[in-house]
Amino acid sequence: MASCQSLLPDARDDTLVTWKTFDDARDAIERIEPFKTTRAELAAQGIDPLHNPSVTLLAYPDIVQRFSAGAAAQPEQLDPGVLRCLTSGKTCTGYAIAVRRIKRERTGNFWLDSFNFRREVTSTGWTFTATILFVDDQAVFAVYGGQPAMNERQVTRNPLGPLQAWGDLVRPR
Repeated sequence: MASCQSLLPDARDDTLVTWKTFDDARDAIERIEPFKTTRAELAAQGIDPLHNPSVTLLAYPDIVQRFSAGAAAQPEQLDPGVLRCLTSGKTCTGYAIAVRRIKRERTGNFWLDSFNFRREVTSTGWTFTATILFVDDQAVFAVYGGQPAMNERQVTRNPLGPLQAWGDLVRPR
């Protein structure tokens, strides 16, 4: 039975970056020192939209949209780096980072899965997001978030098995 289960498909959803774990990504962002770290130093570490597919370049309007609610409500409570960025106009840019490492594996009974009666999919991995703001080429703000440990199970049950989809095929249009 175990050999049959190995015949079930599996899938991966990865962003091709050097970080292998959530902790690796977190450590890279925590090394950023606001008002000291430069864009060139981050590029040397692989945090560069030209060479890293997980990094998206943010223009000033994108940043205003992300932070405008906090700035309008209570600007005095904004982080100094965010405030500096918002008051700098077009010299304020940023990076949005989004990394996913997710493995989906079909588990459960091979025969029930093969004949579409019951399908179990287990998803494990992690996701990571970060925002870095720059004024000119100096990082002024960095924050991260994400899901350090994902472990989800999805079960789909079809009582009619392979005949379950026939209702859609014979329905008049």
